[in-house]
Formats: sequence, C-alpha cells, structure tokens
Amino acid sequence: MRSFRGKRYWLVGASEGLGRALALRLAQAGAEVIVSARDAGRLRTVVAEMGGGLAVPCDVADMASVRAAAAAAGDLDGVVFLAGLYWPTRAQDWDADRVAAMCDVNLTGCARVMGAVVPGFVAKGRGHVVITGSLSGFRGLPGAIGYAASKAGTMVLAESMYADLRGSGIAVQVANPGFIRTRLTEQNDFSMPFIMEPDEAARVMFDFMRTDRFKISFPFAFSLLFRGGQFLPDWAWYRLFGQRGG
Repeated sequence: MRSFRGKRYWLVGASEGLGRALALRLAQAGAEVIVSARDAGRLRTVVAEMGGGLAVPCDVADMASVRAAAAAAGDLDGVVFLAGLYWPTRAQDWDADRVAAMCDVNLTGCARVMGAVVPGFVAKGRGHVVITGSLSGFRGLPGAIGYAASKAGTMVLAESMYADLRGSGIAVQVANPGFIRTRLTEQNDFSMPFIMEPDEAARVMFDFMRTDRFKISFPFAFSLLFRGGQFLPDWAWYRLFGQRGG
C-alpha cells in the first residue's frame, strides 16, 4: 500500500468539493499538500482546514499560469488533477463559449498540468499521477456536449500515459466518479442516481490512490451501466439514453 507520509502532492482543482475533501484526507495521512484553483480565498481556507500546506492560485486554461504554479509548487512526489467545468448543454442549445471552456479546462487544462509536471517525474524516474475522469466519459450522453467529450479525452490521456510509463517508476491512475453533490451538479434538473457526498467520494479516491491499480470507476453498481454500455450496439445504447425530439 502506498504511503503518503512526508510526500509532496499537488492537487489542482482543490478549492471545494472532491478536491478539498481529498486534500484534507491527504494532509491527515501526513502528506505535504499544495492546493491550486483560481479562487485564492477558498484556497487559503483549505490550507487553514488542513492545518498547513501551500496555496498556489492557478488557472489551468492559461499556460503561463500553469507553468508559474508548477514552479511555485516545487519538487513533487505526486500530482492530482481534479479541476473541472460543467454546464448541462444539449446540441440543440449549443453555447460555443461554454463548450469551448469545458474542453479547455477539463481536457486541455489537464494536458497543461501534466506537461508541467511529468517531464520532471521522468527525469528522476519516479512520481505519481492521478487524473479525474468521469462515468460520463465512457460513451455519448444527452445534454453533455462539451463535458462528456472532454472527460472522454481526459480518460484516454491517462490511458496513453499509463501505456508509456508502465515500469518507469511513475505510477499513473485514473478515477472515474459518478455524480458528486457540488455546486456544479446542482445545475442538473434530472434524477442523479447514487449521488455521493464529496467526503464519501474522497474516501473512495484516497483508498484507490493507496493501491497499485490503474483505474477505478465508482460507485461500483452505477459504473456497471456505463462500462457495460461500451459493449452495447448503438441502437440499444441510444434507445436507453438518446433524447427524442427537440
């Protein structure tokens, strides 16, 4: 089991929700935690809750901001990418600015952070990378323009990194949660089965990070629908999930 005591972890997207809850768990486990997000005030609150650590404001949509934050974070043992944007969006109601922003933060933002950290891990032959995907990334869903595509890309990014870095001393993991109760999911006007509280989701993710496993999709029972859906023919999947009419 992986130990976090005395290790330095950079959590990107840690000002609230799952990121904040996971930062607290890592700090309790003895890690030195660096937290980043755009809101400096919320980051200071998280550092106070942890009883120490470092707050480094960062906008993952801005390469200069990511590079500056990575430099401020310093030498790392691990990085966890949790930053995300979400607005429910149908193709019939396409909002170009919002769709582009979701892709730029959720996928390209992840690539920016990995690009700032992974070369250092490669140079020293060790490190721990954790990327947050989503059950929505397994297959196309209604009302998920921008979000589902960006999460699918993020999950494939993790898979490609894992393929390249196996046996290198650099551990790569991807966690794909379902619904988590946050200000983002509060926008949804539909039923959210198996919705989890941030602390509950952080416990699952923390326990997963202690293992050598590559991937987790949770909650388990809910994840079976999405993972199994990859094997359904198109007509069956879209009969279940495709919208009818406009």
